[in-house]
Amino acid sequence: QVQLVESGGGLVQAGGSLRLSCTASGSTFSINTMGWYRQAPAKQRELVAAISSIGVTNYADSVKGRFAISRDNAKNTVYLQMNSLKPEDTAVYYCNYRSGSYSAWGQGTQVTVSS
Repeated sequence: QVQLVESGGGLVQAGGSLRLSCTASGSTFSINTMGWYRQAPAKQRELVAAISSIGVTNYADSVKGRFAISRDNAKNTVYLQMNSLKPEDTAVYYCNYRSGSYSAWGQGTQVTVSS
């Protein structure tokens, strides 16, 4: 099994920045995709950004140009740099790890953007 530990959430004013981190441990696979999803109250969980083990990235349209995902394979860690934050970015952000049919989730970290 893979365990995910997230950090970096918090409260920030609109226009500010935050950086989320997520480290995977346990029985990790060399070929995998790590990403960030978010879920706002009364809304479905949605993909924010993802990055494969070879660096291919995918972003939600709503965050393109503002967020950047990166990873350090040696540390099994994925980062999400969030700039120009908006109140609508407020949500619980979840780290996800997947390889083939296997998927694991972090416990979630709250991001709150005040106007």
